[in-house]
Amino acid sequence: MHAVARRVGTNMAVIRTQVTVVGGGMIGLAFATAMARRGREVVLIEKQPMQGQIPSTPSLRVSALNHAAEAWLRELGAWSRIPESRQGAYSGMHVWEYDSFGHIRFHAHDADMTHLGTIVENDVVAAALWQTAEEAGVRLYAETTVSEPEYHAHDVTLQLGNGDVVLSQLLVAADGAQSKLRAASGTPVTHRDYEQEGVVCTIRTEVPHGGIARQVFLGDGPLALLPMADPHECSIVWSTPILRARELVNLSETEFKQALHVASDNQLGTIERVSARVSFPLTMRYAEDWIHGRQVLMGDAAHTIHPLAGQGANLGLGDAFVLAERLGALGTLNGQWDEAELARALRGYSRARKAAAVRHIAVMEGFHQLFTQPNPLMRAARATGLALADKINPLKDFFLRQANHF
Repeated sequence: MHAVARRVGTNMAVIRTQVTVVGGGMIGLAFATAMARRGREVVLIEKQPMQGQIPSTPSLRVSALNHAAEAWLRELGAWSRIPESRQGAYSGMHVWEYDSFGHIRFHAHDADMTHLGTIVENDVVAAALWQTAEEAGVRLYAETTVSEPEYHAHDVTLQLGNGDVVLSQLLVAADGAQSKLRAASGTPVTHRDYEQEGVVCTIRTEVPHGGIARQVFLGDGPLALLPMADPHECSIVWSTPILRARELVNLSETEFKQALHVASDNQLGTIERVSARVSFPLTMRYAEDWIHGRQVLMGDAAHTIHPLAGQGANLGLGDAFVLAERLGALGTLNGQWDEAELARALRGYSRARKAAAVRHIAVMEGFHQLFTQPNPLMRAARATGLALADKINPLKDFFLRQANHF
């Protein structure tokens, strides 16, 4: 089944479809692919240029995809399209506090797994999913803007930048943290500015990373060194107060190497090369209502969390998976969902994923508060807690399980 377009006059087409997804990042594309593979009519609209070609130039923003995310991307046909040379599988994690004896290590063999997760560039995942969405029959619009939606009892109307009009039974807002669709519906948002920015770049190191993801808690925020496919390359995310972040971005390469060398406790030897550096603000957001009539939120449009545990992409993919499963279980009559059944499915999705988001936000907030307290007694307690956790396998097993489920 495909979205049906009817041209009115010479300049405008009216496109009728079951589902419209606004947002062509990995979350929106995964959901669109899953729905199209179930035979639903799907339109996806993305404001940025998009191509189904894997970018040849490495990009700075990466995600640590867990086993659940990898399994679903395999099922959708996207994982096999990601070159192995762009998959940074990691088998262990080492977490410690700077200038302290406390540390904890995780390894895949602790949970009878081959690896804990895979570091992949966001743009590479999106390109692979663009290919699967196109192959599944999703009607894709790139470099396309949308007007504010018109909400009706049984559908939602969007006007595209080219004048075409899309009528949908369901509008899915996957348009990111600054979601215009969320704003258009007047949805209240709980907001916390961490007054930090995350500095990201790619580094090449003297010592191979050995497939270990490293994270050190500094006095003002965590520094993560994420292993890429190349054994000597890591993607870093350095969370630090805004003024310090701007300073790090503007340091010379030599000065930045020295700062990173000290902050990382010289874990990987000499830092041989540093890519361009950028920073982005760290903010927690939580939309209080995820459903507005025939509009539903997912991914960053619904929630954003601190990146210290690298779970943002997995949380968003979990939204897409659960919504696709619940909608896929619904029957249709002449291509129409039953009003009451659709409402129940959306409420069930919202309850389940809001609970998951709140859990993640609470854990991230707890870690942030715990590791930014400079009190010497707190530092001693943190060090002791990490050392004890490193020796208690059931506790480590709990964290490993949590990190590998949607």
